[in-house]
Order: sequence, then C-alpha cells, then structure tokens
Amino acid sequence: MQITRFTDLSLRVLMYLTVPPDSGPVTIDEIATRFDVSRHHLAKVVHRLGQSGWIVATRGKGGGLALAQPPSQYRLGEVVRELEGGESLIDCTSQPCVLLQGCNVRAALNDAQQAFYERLDTYTLADVVRQQTATSIIALHRGRRPSSPVTA
Repeated sequence: MQITRFTDLSLRVLMYLTVPPDSGPVTIDEIATRFDVSRHHLAKVVHRLGQSGWIVATRGKGGGLALAQPPSQYRLGEVVRELEGGESLIDCTSQPCVLLQGCNVRAALNDAQQAFYERLDTYTLADVVRQQTATSIIALHRGRRPSSPVTA
C-alpha cells in the first residue's frame, strides 16, 4: 500500500505544527519554503486539514496555522483513512474482472487495509514527533535543513 503525496504532505504539515516556532505564527509560505513544495499544492492541503478540523487557520496580519487539538488527540489511522478516502485497494467492477465470481483477492486486500489502519490508530501525532523529530522541526523553523540521520 502506498499513500498519496497529498496525505504524505498533510502528515508532514501536522508534524510541523506540533512544535510551534519562537518567531510567531506558522504560515503557508513558510511551510512551502521549508518543505520545498508548491505553495498552491500546500494551500489545498491546508484547506483540507482545516475542513477536517485538524488545524485552525487565522487570516490577516499576525495570522497563521496551528493544530486544533493537542498532538496526542490525532490518531494517525484516522487521519490517513480520511485523507485517502478509505476506498478499496482494487476495484473489481470498473473493468469487470472475469475472475469476479468466487475471487477472494479483494476481501484479502480489504482485510489487510483494515489491519493497516488499525495499526496506525495505535499511534498519535505526539508518538511520531519525539525528540529527534522535534529537533528537526525546530531546525526547519529556523530556516535550516535538519542534519541527516546517521545510519549504521
């Protein structure tokens, strides 16, 4: 299973917002610059996150983006499930499959997808933004690229 770029960016935005900067509110322009992504695409992501009630966007001078709730209230499975649409991994009817009768592939994939979301639900946004990630986010707030992790 692979999540969309939209969902990936949404999760990164939520993670970024878990560590408020010292310099004031977080803006779309700031995140677009820090993540090196299209401002237009990011605006769509932020709009969707706002519609879902996960972030609060304040307009005007001094406005910006913030999490709507504490990071411990965001279940990753719930976020990914909603952003991905919760659709089946395969659609056996869009081009009718000759194996449709008696085939169990769709059921097996749906079971696996459900297990994926249930496992993600055991993690919160707070769980995935631990000290090392928080340090990287702080570096981004300050306009620096975080250092690459050392691999053994």
